[in-house]
Amino acid sequence: MTDTYCKKASKLLSQLIAIPSISREETSAADFLETWMQEEGLSPHREGNNLWCVAPGYDALRPTLLLNAHIDTVRPVSTWTRPPYEAQLEGDRLYGLGSNDCGGGLMSLLMVFCHLRATSQSYNLIYLASAEEEVSGVNGFSRVLPLLPPVTVAIVGEPTGMQPAIAEKGLMVIDMVSHGKSGHAARGEGVNAIYGMLDDLLWLRDYRFERISDFLGPTLMNVTMLNAGTQHNVVPDTCSAVIDVRTNELYDNEEVFGIIRSHVRSEVKVRSFRLRSSGIPTGHPLVQRCLSMGMTPFGSPTLSDQALMPFPSLKLGPGQSSRSHSANEYICLSEIKEAIEKYIQLLDGLNLN
Repeated sequence: MTDTYCKKASKLLSQLIAIPSISREETSAADFLETWMQEEGLSPHREGNNLWCVAPGYDALRPTLLLNAHIDTVRPVSTWTRPPYEAQLEGDRLYGLGSNDCGGGLMSLLMVFCHLRATSQSYNLIYLASAEEEVSGVNGFSRVLPLLPPVTVAIVGEPTGMQPAIAEKGLMVIDMVSHGKSGHAARGEGVNAIYGMLDDLLWLRDYRFERISDFLGPTLMNVTMLNAGTQHNVVPDTCSAVIDVRTNELYDNEEVFGIIRSHVRSEVKVRSFRLRSSGIPTGHPLVQRCLSMGMTPFGSPTLSDQALMPFPSLKLGPGQSSRSHSANEYICLSEIKEAIEKYIQLLDGLNLN
């Protein structure tokens, strides 16, 4: 049975790779996947380029498990030596853009949904192929979430080597601006906005957040962009910086922003609070089932749609995160087969109560 699912998944993934689905440009890929689901009798729902299916027998009194992965990809980098939109199978490796991130998880979870929907479980099951994950877009998971039945817990099929990432860092981007006064550099006129930001930059470099997560480590912040000045002989009247903040689950984004704002003299403005650290307690039945199967929980530094989920979730999927967003991306067919087997072992008979 697993071999059949694996062949079906690899064929479908090969077809999907051939359809460009860069974030915000996923319509053709969503059309293709929707048609496939309809032909399989899955009765998909659609909102924008998001597709979801609910297993038969939904009961509002039962807990609900969501299986989620995304259909969009990043743009191919210039160092690809293979055609990114052509699936190429060499031995066990299937090459193509989005094969690893996260076509392998997308197809594996779809096959598992097809299998479990025909079985009797103590929970409701939903499969969601979401859009705009790579850009955390408002027309992706956030758009479809209000339309889903209430979700109890979710599995996100990002590449984790089929080990459960039970915590994930959040992301907050902050714009910082220091103001001065322009003047002629030769006469020592003006107030240099760069110098006005120096103390803030040193504080950002040296500050350490106290609460350290067992799985995610410390909350980190880095100044990743700096801009000032128009030419060499003009004292700059503004200096701007971008701060990349990665929060652990022990801080919410608002608290971290408040700490930063209270320590710097420059103006600071956050772009969004919505990408929060996420996770699931180690005592949750889903995590306990993972442990009983010999899996090793870990914390993930990379962002996914988990950040937008207001319920417990974990990342678990085939492939390796190190292959994501890289040239000549690939997924192994053996990884897809292993994923389908492990997902079924994990979820068949699972008690979420």
